[in-house]
This record gives sequence, structure tokens and C-alpha cells, in this order.
Amino acid sequence: MKGKKATVLTFADKCKNILASNWQGHLNTIKADAKGSKEDIYTSKVKYILRRGKPYIWVPEKDLHNVNTIIDERGSFAVSSPIPGPLPSLLGSMKKLPARVALTGDVEPLKDGKAQSATESLREVLLSEQKVISQCSYTVSGVLSSSNLSYASRSESLKKLLEGDEKYVVYKFNFRSSMFIDGNGGAYEVDFEDIKASKADPLAPFSAMLIDGINQNGARRRALILFCFIYLNAHARVRH
Repeated sequence: MKGKKATVLTFADKCKNILASNWQGHLNTIKADAKGSKEDIYTSKVKYILRRGKPYIWVPEKDLHNVNTIIDERGSFAVSSPIPGPLPSLLGSMKKLPARVALTGDVEPLKDGKAQSATESLREVLLSEQKVISQCSYTVSGVLSSSNLSYASRSESLKKLLEGDEKYVVYKFNFRSSMFIDGNGGAYEVDFEDIKASKADPLAPFSAMLIDGINQNGARRRALILFCFIYLNAHARVRH
């Protein structure tokens, strides 16, 4: 059987898929004190959802970002492809990093009404993903359910924003520039309007669960390699 050529994704598509598949990234803001901006960078990992093409970020109430953005709204946000389980260590041993997106722009705090609207969007995202999972075939459900929910499930992680005791401040990240960085460190500037206009792969929110679920079973890994070889003209191999 002759293999079919895979659809070529633009850098904007790749950026959108990464942003849609992950749920946490590193937010960078400029440190501030009573005298103003100190020009040093403060970084922490935060959770987010993608809404209308922009990241909406939940920052813990006691996080230093909340002070920094009062003085200076400038910031950057870095998100990588979600690689669950032992795969990051494997990539590190090969001196490779997951593909990632780097955004620069302004970190805009949302007032009560807009923050509540963002929270409702978060609830809708969780309900939508749960509905998709419940409607999956037996085979796909088996793959998803065998993944480790503690680190591979986007929904389980985001659900903690609603169910936990910790309080958050919600921000919208208005990015002005964007960069796609591949696994070899190659950086490519991407028009942020192209990212906003592109559409994410429907499987993107479940990619971490699918990857982890497949890697839990040797037969699944071999089947995936065969699929790539026959249908995608791609070379793949098992690494232990």
C-alpha cells in the first residue's frame, strides 16, 4: 500500500497546537518593589487555557507576578509541547528539547466580571473535554484511561483551579510577538495574527494522554510505528 503524504503544518499551526495541547507554561514578568521596576526577571509555572486565540492565565494570589504587573505589565510566556512520563529525560539524553512557543506582550489583569467569564469558559472547556472522552470508542477509551492522570490529563490538572482552596488572579496575555522553537533549538518568528487565525488540531487537548497511554503498552507502541510507516511515510522506532 502506498503511503499518503502527511499534511504540512505551518509554524503558526504548530504554535496553535502547542498552546492548545498544554495547560501550563512559564510566565516571566519584571521584578518590582516600592521604588518601581528592577529590570530583573521573575519566572514561575502557571496554568492557562486558550480563549479566542489568547492565553488566559491563572496566577496564585500570593505569587509575585501580581505585584510585578501593577508596576510593569510587560511579560513573556513560554509553553512547550506536553511530553509526559519519562520522555523528557529521554529527549534530554539526546540533547533535544520539546518544541515550544515563546510569546512576548502585556499581562492584563481581568476585573471581576471578565475574570468570572474566563472561569465560566474554563468550566465549559472541562465539560467539553469530558464529553469527548465519554463518547470515544472502546479502544481509544482504553488508551486514555491507561494514561497517568496525575501528569498527563489536562482536564484533571485544570480542574484543580476550580476545586482547590487556593485563590487566583486571572490575566489575559496580549501577545505582540511570537516565536516557534523546534527540538533542535531553531527559532522562527511567527506572525501572531496567523496564530490567532489558525485552528488547533481537535486531538490537541488529549495529546499528552494519548502519548502516555500508548507508551504504557508495548503492543500499542509497535502498532503506532507500523501506522507511521505505512500511512505517513515516517520512520519511527521504539526507545526504552
